[in-house]
Amino acid sequence: MVHTGACIANLLGQGGSRKYHLTCNWLRYFKNDRDRRDLITCGCAAGVAAAFRAPVGGVLFALEEAASWWRSALLWRAFFTTAVVAVVLRTLIEFCRSGKCGLFGQGGLIMFDLSSTVATYSSPDLLAIILLGIIGGIFGGLFNFLLDKILRVYSIINERGAPSKILLTIIVSVITSMCSYGLPWLASCTQCPEDAVEQCPTVGRSGNYKNFQCPPGYYNGMASLFFNTNDDAIRNLFSTGTATEYHMSSLFIFFVAIYCLGLVTYGIAVPSGLFIPVILAGATYGRIVGTLLGSISNLDPGLFALLGAASFLGGTMRMTVSVCVILLELTNDLQMLPLVMLVLLISKTIADNFNKGVYDQIVVMKGLPYMEAHAEPYMRHLVAGDVVSGPLITFSGVEKVGDIVTALRITGHNGFPVVDEPPLTEVPELVGLVIRSHLLVLLKGKMFMKEPVKMSGSFVMERFGAFDFAKAGSGKGLKIEDLYFTDEEMQMYVDLHAIANTSPYTVVETMSLAKAALLFRELGLRHLLVVPKTP
Repeated sequence: MVHTGACIANLLGQGGSRKYHLTCNWLRYFKNDRDRRDLITCGCAAGVAAAFRAPVGGVLFALEEAASWWRSALLWRAFFTTAVVAVVLRTLIEFCRSGKCGLFGQGGLIMFDLSSTVATYSSPDLLAIILLGIIGGIFGGLFNFLLDKILRVYSIINERGAPSKILLTIIVSVITSMCSYGLPWLASCTQCPEDAVEQCPTVGRSGNYKNFQCPPGYYNGMASLFFNTNDDAIRNLFSTGTATEYHMSSLFIFFVAIYCLGLVTYGIAVPSGLFIPVILAGATYGRIVGTLLGSISNLDPGLFALLGAASFLGGTMRMTVSVCVILLELTNDLQMLPLVMLVLLISKTIADNFNKGVYDQIVVMKGLPYMEAHAEPYMRHLVAGDVVSGPLITFSGVEKVGDIVTALRITGHNGFPVVDEPPLTEVPELVGLVIRSHLLVLLKGKMFMKEPVKMSGSFVMERFGAFDFAKAGSGKGLKIEDLYFTDEEMQMYVDLHAIANTSPYTVVETMSLAKAALLFRELGLRHLLVVPKTP
């Protein structure tokens, strides 16, 4: 859902799609880096809000995990997005309650209602919760370690092409089916409780008591977990007043199966995530701990299941505030806030001693050039001038067409400094920064001169409109290979003053590298010019 929201936002941010005739003129106002980035952040927030029916949790997820650069305007935009999601979702849920949606049911993750419990807790309860947090941190660190190894193997398999991807997906699907159908045979039948609120054994596709090869009046606890949708399985584990519903052996086997299946399923060629498997595995071992510590703790095993899910989420994803709010919006139980906060902080602290969060690991594995929010310790002993790599390619304010074309062909750089030198100025002078896409638009217009003289900016803007320089969509932009120039044109000149950004961010070469890196990261820059201390 997060990925879907981001994809829709990216489509809007590049002006729609001409291929599918989904374009609107007003969308062109978003065709720049900052607005597209903001739209994608809002799309991520919308995805979480729709999946968990948690609008505030969606905003906090975008802030904590999706956005690398946050500002106040983005906060209310994300909040507005999730508010719209909440209203639309609520309307559709009311419509679906009339039975017109078939198997779609009530939409979103169904609310896990824990409001019937009274969450009063004592010192032994807190000790049990601290233990749960420690277990969550250890399991989360182990999960991330194993996932890292498995994904490296999967990437090798997936690189071999579509047949390998399909075969891997089929193998994992068969293993999943064998576990889901085979493991319930190991569980014994349990007699239906006399005070059961719902029908036992269950008739239909969801419910707490699946019959599965048991005689009438009996149910199979493990089948009740495996043969349900994940949403229903989580709700069954979170349910209160059902302390004796599941055997310990059933819960233990189910936890091992879900933990391992979650590891091998992530990374194959299907749209699956980590949130639900992690919640399901966490809820299972939470219920195990709650049952084992029943003699010293008065808390319901259903509450332990919720806290187990929180601890495993904190141990794998290392998110605190957003996960806390999502779980509170899911369960509709504000009394659990202190316990959820405590268990999340403990599990995150324990897991941080082993490795990074799962999303951070995947960013590193994919080789994405992501900068951490803090400077590395070694940066304090270096200055900005120590890490600039050369030779630097600069353009003069009035540059020969052939030199620009050659520079664009032999480099992959996105930005080039523009420096005026004599005879245009008395001493070398930094004019600004010009980016590749703008250079290509200017070259395509072929506004060339035979002599290197400076032109007025208004003359250039008469030929081009502002939207000619708008950021192109993914894969749609001009490329230097698309342009052709005659030998005569290659010897002509073009004025870059009109399209140069005359106020680029600059630092002096003697500035601390740690400060320069923080400036680059906090301002969300793509280019930072390092200028000499003396001319």
